[in-house]
Parts: sequence; C-alpha cells; structure tokens
Amino acid sequence: MKTLISLSMLFAVTVAGCTSDTPGDGGDGGGDDGGGAPQPVPATPEGRYAMRSELDLATNIPGTAGTVATYFIQATDDPEDPTLFIVQKVTEALPNGSIKNALQSATPFVAGYLNDRLLEVAPTFVTKVIDLGNGFGQVAKNFGMVEELAVDAAGGATKTIKGLHFEIDGTEHELAFADYGIAETRVDGLTVSLAKNGQLEISEHKVPMKYGQIMRLALDQAIIPMIDPASSNLGELFHAAVNCTKVGKYIYDAIGFGSASTFESACNAGLTSGATALYNLMNNIDTAALELGIAGTARGIDKNRDGKMDEIVTGTWTGKVSYAGTPAPLSTAKFFGARM
Repeated sequence: MKTLISLSMLFAVTVAGCTSDTPGDGGDGGGDDGGGAPQPVPATPEGRYAMRSELDLATNIPGTAGTVATYFIQATDDPEDPTLFIVQKVTEALPNGSIKNALQSATPFVAGYLNDRLLEVAPTFVTKVIDLGNGFGQVAKNFGMVEELAVDAAGGATKTIKGLHFEIDGTEHELAFADYGIAETRVDGLTVSLAKNGQLEISEHKVPMKYGQIMRLALDQAIIPMIDPASSNLGELFHAAVNCTKVGKYIYDAIGFGSASTFESACNAGLTSGATALYNLMNNIDTAALELGIAGTARGIDKNRDGKMDEIVTGTWTGKVSYAGTPAPLSTAKFFGARM
C-alpha cells in the first residue's frame, strides 16, 4: 500500500517512554542492600543461576525482520481504513471473473460506503489492530529472555535460554518454551570470571534466535488474549472484529452486482488469508538467522556470607544483533539473576 516502515521505526513510536524494571547500579563497593550497607563479595561464581535478560530489539534490529509491523500499518494508514483493508481482502478472496472485476473497479466507492457504516461492520477493528502493533512494540522494546547460567569450579559455563518474559500494559507474562514445543537454546563454551571487587565478567558468545517463531508465541499466547480473551489467534481476532454478514450485504448494496452471500463468504475467506499472510511473514523471518553476539559485565553478591555468589546484579550486555549477516549495535540490554 504505502512505503514500508521498518519494525524499529514503528516500535520506537509505539513504545516511547517504556522503562525497564532492571535493578539500578549498586556502585563499586560490592553492591548494597538498599540501606547503604555494602554487600560482601563472593569467593567464587560457581553454581547454577536463574537469570533474566531484558533487551531492546526494537531500536536497531537490522534487515527484513521489520516486515511484520508493515501489516498493521496497512490496516490503519489510510483515511478509509479499516474498510479499505477489508474490501481489499474480500477482493483478493474472490475468484477471477466479472464479480471480482466489478468490486475492484468500485473499491474506493465501496470502501467509503462501508466506512459510513463502520460501527455496524467493524466497530473495534482499528483499535484492535493498533493494540496489536502496540503489543508487538512493547515486547520488542523490552524483550525478556528467561535463562539459566551454570558455572563450574574452573569458571566454565553454559547458558540455556528457556523462555520469554515481557510486560504488556503493566501485565507480566512468562512463557516457557517447553510448554509450547519450542526447543530451548543452549550456548556452551562460556567463561565466567569474578574479580576481587565483585565484578563479574561473562565472555563473548553468540545466541541464535528464531525471532519470527518467538514473536508468534508472544502474539498468540499473550498479546491477542489481552486484546480479546475469546480469541487465540489472529484469524479469530479478525473475525471477531468484523461482521462479514453485514460487509457482504453492504458491498452488494453498493455495487448491485453478485450476491450478499458471495461477498460474505469472500469476507470470511479474506480475513482468514490475511491472518495467514502475517503468520507467513513471521515464518519467512526465520529463513535468515537472527543472532546476538554479546558479552556481559555485572556484579556478584554473597548475601548470606558463605563465600558463594547468591545474586547477579547490575548486569549489562554489550555487542551486536545481526540479521541475515547484517550487524547492528545492540541497544539497551540488561540482565540479573539469583542462585537456584
């Protein structure tokens, strides 16, 4: 429809002002407990830790991963939307022939005719699509990974990404990959070192991600149910927001050709194919690799003074995010953790 807008541009607008709940820096004195008293420095980082990373994948994500956001823009970026979008989906679903040709020729008029009856045909479509875009923005701006870090006595370590954590409109969501048949990502060969002042260093490593797959998980399991609890996927959400029976009637009234039932069927088919198209975009994102290349700096704290590290605080990841081999600097990226 219009010039494609990147994921980073859309998300930068929709989530401006979003903040993270990552703990602040505790200073160089080994951290403090909130009352100003310094925390003891652990003697070793050995152990297993439940960690959470919070990344801004919206600001600098490179490549064509931004095509998902375009879909929401196309549904809301025209003065005649959402009915123009609906008419286009109806037209696409019609078989080639005189009825399809008649509707194509009358599209601007039909869209305007339907728009005058918007409260009957699609009273919540625009707000729901905008909410979808906002939800995507919040997930990508504060993209949380649920992780486990296992450190041996020699400082060798393995990190496992076990799921997602994010907040949408103040509601927290945690989705374990194992619950949805998604393989956990294991990264071996890390090195973890702990300095005498408590500074923790995690060596540079690469984290491959199926971005389309995990964003679909966020869409179906968190974003859509928040917008419409009765819907479990995008097709159901579209159908709940658009009255195809009335769309069919009004299109027939507008052009006086074909039949209301034909246009109703095409409306239903078009909404289904429209949802499928978005899911296909997500699948296509994963045909190229999205990869994080990161190293971490944090502070280790021994809360119970037994010489072992109990908490990881004020962690910061630095590095790059690459899509299809195109790198970009990683924006805000924090992490924290606790002994398991």
